[in-house]
Formats: sequence, C-alpha cells, structure tokens
Amino acid sequence: MIIGLHHAQITIPKGAEAEGKAFYCELLGLQEIDKPEALRGRGGFWLSTGRQEVHVGTEDGFDRLTTKAHLAYQVEDIGYWRERLEESGVEILEAVPIPGFARFEFRDPFGNRVEMISLS
Repeated sequence: MIIGLHHAQITIPKGAEAEGKAFYCELLGLQEIDKPEALRGRGGFWLSTGRQEVHVGTEDGFDRLTTKAHLAYQVEDIGYWRERLEESGVEILEAVPIPGFARFEFRDPFGNRVEMISLS
C-alpha cells in the first residue's frame, strides 16, 4: 500500500549547486536539509517543502526545456509569488485555467518547469 509521497527529484547541471541554492533557498525561501552522509559526495542538495522533500540532483546532458515534467508548489498568496518572481526577472508563463485554482508557471534558471498553485 502506498501511503504518501516522500519526495520528488529535479536535476540541475553538475557544479550549479550555488546557483540552485540561490534560486530555491533565497528566492523561493525553501529550507535546505541535510543529505545523508552516504549521498553527500554525489552533488546536489535537498529541500524541505513542508511534509515533503525536493531532492535537487545533478546531471549533465539533459535539456530541461524540452519536458513538461514539473513540480507544483501550493501557496497561499499567488499574487505575492507572481510579483516576487517578476521583480527578480523570472518570466511568468500563463497556465491553462483549472476551475477552483489560480496558477502560473515559470522555468527555473536551469530550465526546469515550475508551477505555483493556490485555491481560488
């Protein structure tokens, strides 16, 4: 029996951890959590998003702009996030409307598709 989602993983290019942490920890405000000692030499970093985790791994040779795969972060104030990201130079992409939700998408500095969503 599956009882929940523990974590999801995205990837960034090898050696881009500092830029990744600046975007995900400083701009988005996610908290970095410790990786187990056995995994620290593999690059990347882990983040806490409430009850779930986002594991940011590293891999080269992948064009992240060619995929629709993404994470959707549920937020309380969608307007705040739209404004914060726009002020930081992030291009907002309008998402297909879904009844009962306000949402938009953007790409992180590495091309990963990201969605912000809230109840409307």
